[in-house]
Amino acid sequence: MKKILIIVVIMLTTHAYSQSQSFKISGKLLSEEGNTPLESATVYLERVKDSSMVTYTITDRNGGFELVDKIADKEINLFISFVGYETYFKTIQLDSPEIKLGAITLRTDSNALDEVIVKSAAPVVIKQDTLEFNTASFKTKKDANIEDLLRELPGVEVDENGSIKINGKSVDKILVDGKPFFGSDPTITTRNLNKDIISKIQVSDTKSDAEAFAGETGNQTSKTINLVMKEDKNKGIFGRVAGGVGTDDRYEYAGMFNLFKGDQRLSILAGGNNINQSGFSYGEISKMLGGANSMVSYGNGTVIIDGRSFGGGQGITTSRSSGANYADDLGKKLDISANYFNSKSDSENESITERENIFTDRTFFNDSQSKTINETDTHDLGMEVRIKPDSMLFISVKPKLTYINSESIGDANEQSYNASRVLTNESTTGTYVDNETKNFSNDISFTKRFGSKGSFLRGNFYVDDKTSLIDNYFNSEVVYYGDNPRTVERNQYRKTDDNSNTTYWSLTYRLPLIGKEFYLDFNYEYRNTIAKRRFSSFDYDAVAEEFETDINEDFSTDFKNTNLLNSPSAKLGYQDKKLNTYVMAKYLFRDLENIDYLRPNFNLKRSFEALTGTTYLSYRPTPQKMVYLYYNVNNSVPDISRFQAFSDITDPLNTVTGNPLLKPSTTHNFYTYYNIYNPNGNGFSLYMSSFMEDNAVVAKQTINDDLSRETTYVNAKGIYRVNGDVSLSRKIKIDSLRTVQIYGGIGGGINRSVNFNNDVQFANLAKTTSVNIGARFVWKDVMELRPYYTLSYTKNTFNFEGLEGRDFTNHRIRIFNLVNFTKKLEWQNDINFNYNPNVADGFQKSSWFWNSTLSYSVLKDQGTITLKAFDLLKQNTNATRVVNQNFVQDQQNTVLRQYFMIGFSWKFNSLGANAGQGGMAPPPPM
Repeated sequence: MKKILIIVVIMLTTHAYSQSQSFKISGKLLSEEGNTPLESATVYLERVKDSSMVTYTITDRNGGFELVDKIADKEINLFISFVGYETYFKTIQLDSPEIKLGAITLRTDSNALDEVIVKSAAPVVIKQDTLEFNTASFKTKKDANIEDLLRELPGVEVDENGSIKINGKSVDKILVDGKPFFGSDPTITTRNLNKDIISKIQVSDTKSDAEAFAGETGNQTSKTINLVMKEDKNKGIFGRVAGGVGTDDRYEYAGMFNLFKGDQRLSILAGGNNINQSGFSYGEISKMLGGANSMVSYGNGTVIIDGRSFGGGQGITTSRSSGANYADDLGKKLDISANYFNSKSDSENESITERENIFTDRTFFNDSQSKTINETDTHDLGMEVRIKPDSMLFISVKPKLTYINSESIGDANEQSYNASRVLTNESTTGTYVDNETKNFSNDISFTKRFGSKGSFLRGNFYVDDKTSLIDNYFNSEVVYYGDNPRTVERNQYRKTDDNSNTTYWSLTYRLPLIGKEFYLDFNYEYRNTIAKRRFSSFDYDAVAEEFETDINEDFSTDFKNTNLLNSPSAKLGYQDKKLNTYVMAKYLFRDLENIDYLRPNFNLKRSFEALTGTTYLSYRPTPQKMVYLYYNVNNSVPDISRFQAFSDITDPLNTVTGNPLLKPSTTHNFYTYYNIYNPNGNGFSLYMSSFMEDNAVVAKQTINDDLSRETTYVNAKGIYRVNGDVSLSRKIKIDSLRTVQIYGGIGGGINRSVNFNNDVQFANLAKTTSVNIGARFVWKDVMELRPYYTLSYTKNTFNFEGLEGRDFTNHRIRIFNLVNFTKKLEWQNDINFNYNPNVADGFQKSSWFWNSTLSYSVLKDQGTITLKAFDLLKQNTNATRVVNQNFVQDQQNTVLRQYFMIGFSWKFNSLGANAGQGGMAPPPPM
């Protein structure tokens, strides 16, 4: 910590002697014809000596612009570029802190044609709804990858995990020449493609293929990046192999191979480790395969990338994964892509849990201890076919096949105590479960355009068939104490045969009313889901020493559920470059049917009708500002199992009975968002959301004296939640090499939930407040420092006398530091501190978690030697606290302990004639 403080002091001292001076250049841009303001023109500054870009901006609706920065140069070149006009150039003497240029008139380019972009040296061009960066305008190191380049672009932020924001909006998709690269995983692309093979970076609002084809606005809250490759650089191979060995027999390995041949692309990857990461390990998943379009890590070995699960299980996990991706254009009218993934994981975990249960008439406690062993093997095969028979028709076909086989062995002990901590019951449970799941789905869609005013017909057809076969050997003993002592033993073989089949189709027709902007959509949706379950229980015959062949009907079920939905809708909307708004009304016709083959008296049919609707507005007055409003009212029915009056006695401590009188629930969702972000890194955002539910389905429990429970379901009102957040960011440019960004925010929320206990209804009101503040200091090619602090506070109160409120506080600190001692030697540290003063005695209340990696480049930067230290302070913990309306739970699981690992990675690249050495991602922190 002292070293970090010393470095900060040195930086501040150096700043005191900096010769950089601040400047502000302003003006107004007008057209030659009519002197009308020109909005969205690119105004940028370049250094005279090397033509490197200093800053840029976009003119506002009045043609005004303002450039603010700091530089030591005495003069600077000003360029103004706009589609259809000649590029304006002027050298400006920086002899004053404020320079007013007044009105500037752009002359029409006689060579420009409508819808044609005139080539210029502009680093940034706005082309309709697309922001385009010219990569040659941005200086980077010699072997920079796309992520290095993105860090240099104005208005672009890239964090240490590879997550990207552009003008404050998250990037959720990256394409290469308009096509996904390895499942749209952004960091595979940004960390494995060389900057020199890319000519342009195009940024636009995220749209589906069908939305883009039909000319729809798409999702204006997220961004898509398209990397345009240079024509002479799209052939060759590139990739990386890496491996590491460590103390306590820890290891990791990973490899990735890519072949580009024009439109044809092949990628293969494989990896494994026993350090609680996906099959591509702590280093390789972040540097080689990265954050993905959608990536969730559960800290227990499970990482889900774009819906695919790698690794898994609590505790210590060993995982192996492999995959392949192929894409090709089969002519101008057809392109295909296919991918296959296989992931295997073995995990072991021991868990300790303490729960305090809070009810209106009593408080009781549960303590449990468990040990589990899990093995999972997943195969995932997917394909996408895109067909464009002509300019007016687009067809997409996406079949997918998944196979999962898993085995788990578990032993658990649980003790229940009354408020005086007197043992009331205790149980022991042993299970062995084998699960085989097969899932096939296919998503087919077409879009047919009519004319040039935006009319189209879109059809979607989707089928999903899922089958699960489960063998469960269950052995339990529950001992009850008190006035009615008894022992309940169960030794059963439970066989489950599940099948779920969904058929869905929809048709949408767009009728233009006024031009392309004002339209009316007519839509009809059909969805039919049929779920079958046969759950058969067989008791163990101790005399014959085998399980009986006749099922125990008290513990068995055999039923078929049908959920049929028909819903016509209409949507009236308006969309242009700045405004996108619509109002939609939908009517639901829903039919539910349950056929119980074991208990025909529980057969059930219910029909429901409801009117729902949505209101949406997105307004973007400038590329840097956005206002977003959304309101939706929806209607949903409970799972049909909650309708059934059948009593499920599988759990000896909890008997569950459905309620056939349940009503559908109605939800109201409201969301508003305001964002302003300029290319200099200064931003402000405000959001608020609310949720209210009428006739919510909640559990109603009756607690017996022996602490066994009887559960059913009822409708409740008065459930709502409201959340809001305000955040600010400010970027300060110290000089041409050093910048500081400061950001912070404050948020809060109110959540009201309703619960029942022994026929008494009560409500819980949880009020939360959170404050966060952080900073990012970057000294180009020298170091990066990111401190971050979060404080969260929750206050729980109840509207029932005798139930005490609970307050909870949590403190979190994170410090990320990257130091480049030389061009070859890099040191990275990630320090996390967590303090939870309210966790129960016996659980760790605070911990410092420090990971450190030292990397050294060899073999002309194609190889990297790494030394990684995991949990330097030996304080890793997996203690968590969970709080809801009727319990407080503390849990602690097995964690990975300290280890040290040495690793080596090698990268190769032959893309383009001049790719040569390097050109790949920075070495992973093995």
